[in-house]
Amino acid sequence: MNGSPLPRASLVAYAALAMPLAMAALPVYVHVPKLYGDDLGLSLGVVGAILLVARLLDALQDPLLGWWSDRVAAKSHDRRPFLIAAVPLLALGLIGLFHPPGLHGVPLATWLAGCLAVVYVGFSMGAISYFAIGAELSTDYHERTRVTAVRGAFGVAGVLIAAALPGWLAGEGGPLSEGLRRFSLAYVPILLVAAAVTLFGSPVPRATQVSTSPVDRATWRSLAAPLSNSSFRWLLGVFVASGVASAIPATLILFYVQDVLERPELSGAFLALYFLFGAAGMPFWVAASRRVGKKRAWLLGMLMSVAAFAWAFMLGHGDAFGFGMVCALSGIAYGAELALPPSILADVVDRERGAGAGRPDGAYFGLWQLTEKLNLALAAGLALPLLAAIGYRPGTVQAAMGSLSTMYAIVPCALKLLAVAILWFAPIDRMVRTNPALQGGSQS
Repeated sequence: MNGSPLPRASLVAYAALAMPLAMAALPVYVHVPKLYGDDLGLSLGVVGAILLVARLLDALQDPLLGWWSDRVAAKSHDRRPFLIAAVPLLALGLIGLFHPPGLHGVPLATWLAGCLAVVYVGFSMGAISYFAIGAELSTDYHERTRVTAVRGAFGVAGVLIAAALPGWLAGEGGPLSEGLRRFSLAYVPILLVAAAVTLFGSPVPRATQVSTSPVDRATWRSLAAPLSNSSFRWLLGVFVASGVASAIPATLILFYVQDVLERPELSGAFLALYFLFGAAGMPFWVAASRRVGKKRAWLLGMLMSVAAFAWAFMLGHGDAFGFGMVCALSGIAYGAELALPPSILADVVDRERGAGAGRPDGAYFGLWQLTEKLNLALAAGLALPLLAAIGYRPGTVQAAMGSLSTMYAIVPCALKLLAVAILWFAPIDRMVRTNPALQGGSQS
């Protein structure tokens, strides 16, 4: 595609696949530990060890998959074969994960590890190729934000569906394990239809319409080559600080609602409110980035998040309305995190290689995915041990502005402000906007 706006139908067709990709992530992270460690009787220690190793390997494989995606695109001038290969892996892995045979002990642990490996490979192959295709859909500075915003809105819809569907499919009083089995079966046609809509209804990315020079050397140096781009290093620094700041409240929200607000029955409603406002705020961030630029719009989003969590720090017993407002405000800010950083990343790739042949989008998005997963691991690895060290025990009522509130709200605020400082001094927007490859659209 050139710098002209994408037709709305084409944009929706591209975004369709974001919904099942998001639907797959939530049950794996939330329900697998309970299903295998409680319902199926596998040791919690074994389940935890398998999940830890699987997630670490999942993160480490992303740069390699990104390089592989670039190589496929270079040889075939099309990233879609890589995406097509990911779909059956993800579908079969998810079915296997929630339909374990009658196994126990080591055989069941082996089944869990194998299914997780298939799910993670399929998901990462699909996500990296899908994001790289999105980066190649347009050369226009502002149109890219429109692409990532609509994609983010479909992703939020997928999270909401995945949160509600297993319980609904289980039926009133039915076991959640049965709902998860039915969910995995219902997921397959949703994934296949969405993938078909994206593959055949969205435009062929512009990178597939030109000859590219294949990268033939699979060396660790080539996998880390994006780190030689100074703009990418700046952006990655912001993404780490901001990402860990966002992941800490995500890790602790159920504890906070239970022990600070003492309203655990409202946890689902608070999460739904957060994601709904995240989706609803997308048009605002598209408009803001057009008016003030992506960098300033992202700064505004992070400052909005700081304001929301500073408010959360002051809440206590029964403050459900106040926390609902916090969820709404932080949800709008979350929309900025979904829409703007991937759009800036696509610009940064142009800064290094230009908008023509041989764009290494897969390598960049592979490292981006790796960083995002490490952010989640780092947040849990910091927040939970620190809370335990200062004496917090789940189920113990906590005072407003106490240790749990500090970890839930103030630590993320400090990290967000660090991200704001890095982004403020980062020359990202200036570098990108002076690149002739990005002159296809208006520059505000």
